[in-house]
Amino acid sequence: MILITGSLAFDYVMDFPGKFADHIMPEKIHMLNVSFLVREMKKGFGGTAGNISYNLSLLGLKSSLLATVGQDFSPYRQFLERNGIDTSYIKIVESGYTSTAFGITDKSDNQIWGFYTGADEMSDKLSIDSVKDKIKFGIIAPNNPKAMIKFAAEYKKYKIPYLFDPGMQLPHLNVSELNTATAGAKIIIGNDYEIALMKKKLGISHEKLLKLTPIVITTLGGKGSIIESNNSSFWGAQRLQNLDSGQARMTGENKLRIKVKAAVPKNTSDPTGAGDAYRAGFVAGFTRGFDLKTCGQMGATCAAYTVEKYGTQTHKFTKEEFSQRYLENFGGKLTL
Repeated sequence: MILITGSLAFDYVMDFPGKFADHIMPEKIHMLNVSFLVREMKKGFGGTAGNISYNLSLLGLKSSLLATVGQDFSPYRQFLERNGIDTSYIKIVESGYTSTAFGITDKSDNQIWGFYTGADEMSDKLSIDSVKDKIKFGIIAPNNPKAMIKFAAEYKKYKIPYLFDPGMQLPHLNVSELNTATAGAKIIIGNDYEIALMKKKLGISHEKLLKLTPIVITTLGGKGSIIESNNSSFWGAQRLQNLDSGQARMTGENKLRIKVKAAVPKNTSDPTGAGDAYRAGFVAGFTRGFDLKTCGQMGATCAAYTVEKYGTQTHKFTKEEFSQRYLENFGGKLTL
């Protein structure tokens, strides 16, 4: 079983037909007062943990959620359970409301978000000790920073492999907390800004980061992703194949660096949730024992489905459809 910790939230996603840059004067940001007239708004189910679990379910993997939610969570629980996701470890805080995110996306896919924490403030009271099923792999997605560090420490205590994704909570983690979580992770993932900020806060070089954890993934949006590893046990066939393709190469000190292109979506309705979908696709391959390049390409394929639909859990695909899309984009046969 894959255990996912992170946020569960109601999403209000709005579409702004212009560009934020046309309404913001850089020399006046110290007294910012702007309003964006949006043309569309949709309420949906979201949150980092919810998005990842939904995509894992589509990919045929069982996952459980460990999170705190509010008294208004019932319709979201029903949706998750209909999609085969275990909600038995979710704790309801009767005095509060479920986290809520308000996002505006402009026509250049820039986004502005406001996030109401709600019941997630209590998530650090949870513990993986309450999970009775055997945990094969853990995913720590962004939510209450105290909870993220607590879960990392517990995974290390029980020698459970986990992915650490600090995301938007990076500014709220001090050096000690960040070091605790990264030093024990099997995988660290973030976009290029987040990876750079992580190194800056820790005061380390990129080479040092690669020594803290076996696998580091840097996502680059529409430009794809970069997967790096200094642990040959995770390379699989990758070390022996495709090293002359320009997409995978050996670097100094026997490290592997793989460049994965983005899969081509049929349209770009909404980029929200693409990062969470990538994480789910990668983990779906990784826990099946696939080589790192295949895992990254699965992440890219999963992300493409998400941007084609408005919202983060509105897309659908069968495993057969996913394998066909993978073949169209990367030219390889995938058996799930």
